[in-house]
Order: sequence, then C-alpha cells, then structure tokens
Amino acid sequence: MPPPSKTTAKTPPKGTKAASQSVLLLDGHSLAYRAFFALADADLRTSSGQTTNATYGFTSMLIKAWQEHKTRHIGVAFDRGAPLERLAIRPEYKAQRTSPPDEFRQQLGLIREVLDALKVPVFELDNVEADDVLHVLGTRLAGEGATVYIVTADRDFFQMVAPRIRLIMNRRGISDTVTYDEAAVRQRYGFGPERYLDYAALRGDPSDNIEGVLGVGEKTAERLIQTYGTLEEVFAHLPDLTPKLRERLTQAQVRLLENREFFRLRTAEDLAV
Repeated sequence: MPPPSKTTAKTPPKGTKAASQSVLLLDGHSLAYRAFFALADADLRTSSGQTTNATYGFTSMLIKAWQEHKTRHIGVAFDRGAPLERLAIRPEYKAQRTSPPDEFRQQLGLIREVLDALKVPVFELDNVEADDVLHVLGTRLAGEGATVYIVTADRDFFQMVAPRIRLIMNRRGISDTVTYDEAAVRQRYGFGPERYLDYAALRGDPSDNIEGVLGVGEKTAERLIQTYGTLEEVFAHLPDLTPKLRERLTQAQVRLLENREFFRLRTAEDLAV
C-alpha cells in the first residue's frame, strides 16, 4: 500500500509491496454512524452551528487505533451507492431503516475533510459496501505480507480474521474496543472464522432486516455450528434435533444457504478489481 496521500482512491491498489508492514483500515460509515449516536447528547458544534459529534468521534477512534497499533499506513473505506449485488439476493436488506438524520449526513463531508487534512486515503467503489472494499484491500495486503488491522462495529468482519488480519471491534461508545485474532474468535464463539458465515446464516441479522430461523438465536446458532460445523452438516443431522427445531430448519434450508452467500464478503474476482 502506498504512503497516504491526498488522492482519493476509487479502488484498492494492485501490486503493492507491503511485506513486513502494518496497515490500519477503517470502516468509515460504520464508525461514523456509531460515533454519531454514541455522542448524541454531546453539544459539539462549530461556531456556525454545524454539529460535529460524528466527526469528533470518528477522528477520536482513528487516532486511538493508530496510537495503540502504530501502523505504518492508514486507509478508510466508505459505502458508495446502493449495494446492488446484495439487494439482488435480499431485496428487503435494510428496508426497515429510516434515512440517516440530516445532522449525520452533513458530517460525512467534514469527515472526508479531516481525512484529507491528515493525508489518509479513502477507498470506495460504486454500488459496493465498504465491507467488501476492505475485504479486498485487507486480504490483498495480508497476502503480500502485511499485518492488517480492521476497525469496525460490524460483526460480519469476523469471517475475515486470519493469521495476518486482526479485527478491532468497537463494542460501545467510541473507546470501548476489543481486538480479535483467530484464537479470540474461537474463544468467543467456540469455532473459528472459517465457520462464521454458517453461524451468521442461522442467526440472521434483524438490524439489517435479514431473517434467520424462527426460534434460533445466537446461542442456538452457536451450538449448532459448534456441534456440526457447517449448514450442510446441520441439515444432514436434522433427525438428531428436536421436532420443532428440525421442522423450522427444514423449512428454512434454501433461505439459509442464500443467507450464507448474502453475508459473504466479496473478493477481488467478484468485484473485478
């Protein structure tokens, strides 16, 4: 990854030389949105009256992560437009959400101004979510030898944790974070990052309007994946389950396989970059 510059990059760079370097990558919209609501009661404004709580919170999270990990490079990814591929799988994706408050949307430009002033590059692709951009960029850099830290509040990134990729998960507020490597993921869930998609498919995500299985919450989903490993193995062992759970899983098989594909972070080949 090249040194940060003022140039906004629309796609992750190819052919970078990142061996023995460390990189900090931030999920822009996720962290800005978290900061906006975490500091909703803070009276943070410019002299002209412009609300700056999301800008302040996002900048604080960036600085904190860099101070803790001292990476050589920093980058931020943002969503740009509707995620067409995921909407093709699940048209109901985020349909229940109201539009972001004006006070939040007005700060996205300020956040970009801060990043420009700090010479932090921004990565984005039309109609692609920041999650996928970060997955492409992070896996590419890790493959070239870099140690990559992903900063986000989105649990879907658990699937991305690998020997050279760490997840810095923002849990509450703007300063409560926990860093996950592969061992920490296994400690939390009882299985590794390679099984996270099967778990997420069962659990669903009510916050994004993605239905899992009726009566299957996080604990039941964890137990099923801990016991059987994959959706296919869960389906193969339906006779071993209680009648009610067996019936619900049988009815949901097609949807669960679609869920797993929905939650999968896209690759460079998927995005043709």
